[in-house]
Amino acid sequence: MGLAERRKALGYSQEGLAHVVGVDRTTISRWESRKTEIQPQLRQQYAAALQLDLVELDAWITTSQVTFQEPVLSSSRDHYGSGDTDDMIRREFLRVLAVAGALTGLSTEESEALAEGVHRRAPGDFMRMNNHLWQVYQLARAKGAVYPIVSDQLATLAKALDGGSRKDGQALCGAAADLFQLAGELAFDGNRYSDAAASYTLAASAGKEAGSFDLWACALVRHAYVDVYERRYREAADILSIAERIARRGDSSLSTRHWVAAVQAEAFAGLGDLTACEHALEQAEKVAFMTETAQNGGWLRFDGSRLAEERGARYVQLGRLDLAEQVLRSALRQGALAEGQSFRRRGAVLANLAAIGIKRKDPEQVVDYARKALHLARESSSGYVARRVQDLRTGFGPLARDVRVAELDAEIKALSVN
Repeated sequence: MGLAERRKALGYSQEGLAHVVGVDRTTISRWESRKTEIQPQLRQQYAAALQLDLVELDAWITTSQVTFQEPVLSSSRDHYGSGDTDDMIRREFLRVLAVAGALTGLSTEESEALAEGVHRRAPGDFMRMNNHLWQVYQLARAKGAVYPIVSDQLATLAKALDGGSRKDGQALCGAAADLFQLAGELAFDGNRYSDAAASYTLAASAGKEAGSFDLWACALVRHAYVDVYERRYREAADILSIAERIARRGDSSLSTRHWVAAVQAEAFAGLGDLTACEHALEQAEKVAFMTETAQNGGWLRFDGSRLAEERGARYVQLGRLDLAEQVLRSALRQGALAEGQSFRRRGAVLANLAAIGIKRKDPEQVVDYARKALHLARESSSGYVARRVQDLRTGFGPLARDVRVAELDAEIKALSVN
């Protein structure tokens, strides 16, 4: 394992690690490829970011073979916020996950003896609580309000896994794979992308340990979406290719593979590949032929209801503005009638319609839809919607000379994304 693998295992992108160390992304790339040596004055910061001391750092640099160390996963302290509590929870979970893995080599009597005296709850209790938390998350206007409950549940789950028997190990790992995906959603909505990626990485590992291909694949899809959102489309496509293969081994009655295809369409659109994007959308739309039990309303919520929005957004990416506007306006009308459409979904549609206005140099369309999206961002305190609205500013250009757009620009600039 090299420096790049160490970075990825800790949940950092090159950009995130560069921010922590205080250098440019290309510097991290040169260090990892060993094209340049690490400057003496930066070695301490770099080692600390990788959770190594200087001696260990030298070992990682000089050899690709290192002795086993306790796996840890840290969120980066990037400009989206610190994740000290999240980091502690992930560290503890990884420690007990390693213990749980070791229990598989023990007899039932030995593993039960290790668990004696440790307070724990049954796996079924965790799953029921997880399902409830997903429902609360979906209904909450301010998603961040759910975080303290999720944090407490993760801490309790770590203790249960630490004291659990081999019999309960897989079920508890499944509960962890579920809950870490929700923790990642909360981090993502708060624009803490490194924390989100770290949670999704843990969710994927726990899903694999649980033997649940669908949990595993869905965690990878969410991880890939972090790359999609930060416009690292090639990296996202690579992860999604793996998720696609894993999903094929999952439950064919679930919509996992169709969700993979929907996110693949976004990655392909980002790469400018219309043919691959259209093919992926066609695969995603096959979810319409599935039964009502194709999704569980928790870690898997893809039921095809968002496909019009997805197709419209992909057409915006590809510059097919007439097609995009037709589809998005229809999605907006349907969404207004649908019960429970999230602010996040509606905000994304409005932002895409405003983006079309920018490309057409139409200030009225820009102001109309962007103001509505801005209102939703304020109402919901959604970092995701706020970020989508703020992204519009980069395209204003000459439109900013219009007094209406200038006023809108000032309001968006003042909007908090935290």
